[in-house]
Amino acid sequence: MQDLLSDIKVGEIIQNVGLLLNRNQDIFADHIVYQEKGKDSEYHGITWSEFYADIENVACNLDKLGFAKGDKMVFFSRNRLEMLELELAVMASGGIAVPIFSNFKQETAELLIAHSDADFLAVAGDQQLNNLGADLDLKEIIVFDEVKNDRFPDLIPFSELLKDNPENTSKIDLQIATDSICLNMYTSGTMGTPKCVQLTHENILSQQAGLDIVWDLDENDRFLSYLPWHHSFGGIFELFTALFHGATISLESSYGKDPESIMDNWKRVQPTVFFSVPKVYQSLVELTKGSKDAEDMFFNSGLKFIFTAAASLPERISNEFEKRGITVIEGWGLTETSPCCTLTDPKLKRVTGVVGKPIPGVSIRIADDDEILVKGPNVMVSYYNNKEANRDTFTEDGWYRTGDVGVVTENGLKLISRKDRIFKLSNGEKVVPTDLEKAIEMKCHYVSYAIVSGSGEQHPVALIFPNKKLLAHPDYEITPRSGCFCPRNINELGRCLNGCLHDANNAIGQKFAKVKSAIVIDGQLSLDDNTLTPSMKVAPKNVVKKYKDHLKNLYGDDVPVDEEIYMIELDNRK
Repeated sequence: MQDLLSDIKVGEIIQNVGLLLNRNQDIFADHIVYQEKGKDSEYHGITWSEFYADIENVACNLDKLGFAKGDKMVFFSRNRLEMLELELAVMASGGIAVPIFSNFKQETAELLIAHSDADFLAVAGDQQLNNLGADLDLKEIIVFDEVKNDRFPDLIPFSELLKDNPENTSKIDLQIATDSICLNMYTSGTMGTPKCVQLTHENILSQQAGLDIVWDLDENDRFLSYLPWHHSFGGIFELFTALFHGATISLESSYGKDPESIMDNWKRVQPTVFFSVPKVYQSLVELTKGSKDAEDMFFNSGLKFIFTAAASLPERISNEFEKRGITVIEGWGLTETSPCCTLTDPKLKRVTGVVGKPIPGVSIRIADDDEILVKGPNVMVSYYNNKEANRDTFTEDGWYRTGDVGVVTENGLKLISRKDRIFKLSNGEKVVPTDLEKAIEMKCHYVSYAIVSGSGEQHPVALIFPNKKLLAHPDYEITPRSGCFCPRNINELGRCLNGCLHDANNAIGQKFAKVKSAIVIDGQLSLDDNTLTPSMKVAPKNVVKKYKDHLKNLYGDDVPVDEEIYMIELDNRK
């Protein structure tokens, strides 16, 4: 076994969320903590003193509704001020917040609400109410929008919770034990049996005590934020990093969906830090091409660093920031680890797949089978109400089994794959599909996702899903790679990809791991069929299950399929 430890001790950990809020309203009273666009398309903010007063009122009025310590509230909403104030009021009064994806359909939403054992529910408005049955077993439902719904006649408007407390008593508990659970978060891969991660005040705030040592942030920093709060990257890592340091959070009005909107908000907010995923960075960098004004505005000198996670940032995108002196930091972690475990060192040259060294307080161990194990104050208590998932979650000596495979390098931890993604061919050779998938996706702008499969077969094959947005708009401005053209349909894309797949195969050392054939499928992965998770990651097992007939065709069968497809046969003798 190999251990990787931080040589810096973690700092003092704030005992609970209530103490954090109380400290900040004293220190940053007149500073803007959060802002979002109003109907006039201008940003409007709230100061720390106003923010804290709202949270005190909400906590007091929750108490009058019968919300007690240890009670749970599910949050079924997009990011917004009301959600933030209510979620923090729940945590600071000794309750447990349970955020879920705002666009879940009725079956999934009700499954998670029932599994959570929550008595209280908060929803944004009609969109969420229309995805719920009227027979939910709940004490109260709080709604953020001013709506009336015949199926839910007893909704409590959030505005009622903001009403002043005439007794002038506070229900924010500054004495909550640091090991009290305050957040139950469903993993982004939730399919079938729910996996609900139980996190404590210490889990969340120990992370900030560690991060405070390794990077320079304060109340003058500006966050342009779109990452959803039902997911750990946005709802724990980014959100509490901003809150801990008293920085200003500006909600990105397209929720990260529209690169042009992000650029417009970028100009207004002028963020000093930005947390995002590689696909968004690629889109934003492309928008700066050909415009000196856009380039200067985006790559501005006030931008301290960008943070990337979820997948490796392509080297060419990373270079665009680094050549302008803007630091790129990559991190790795899981919801179960609150989430951050490692950060790259900005003083070292970035290496694809290397996610850095442990933050203060966190220890990494590589097990004999190369699985990455984690120990530290950031590691969850357990999964809620899931004996099967809890059975093998921890080693006998208390290390959390992450399910990721990695190795220790000179620059820190290098990720190899998810353990359950590695498969064996019929000849017993092991294939790590993620290496080839990344190579394929990075070779062509017009590929959204690639899934390599082949368990028990003689050789791997690939399912390729095009970027339908680009195919529908061939005039969309991108920087073509050498030898590339702009395809208009999957047949043209398939002919172009023949060369890209050869290049991707050549980047793989072992001959047995190269794909021999592939199908370009004129279809899309989606949340509705569970081929994408709420955090927009691929759910490979569900993709393979849905497209099993396509895979049969790649291995020589002749099975009719509904989608238009383009078959690619490759010669890998070289």
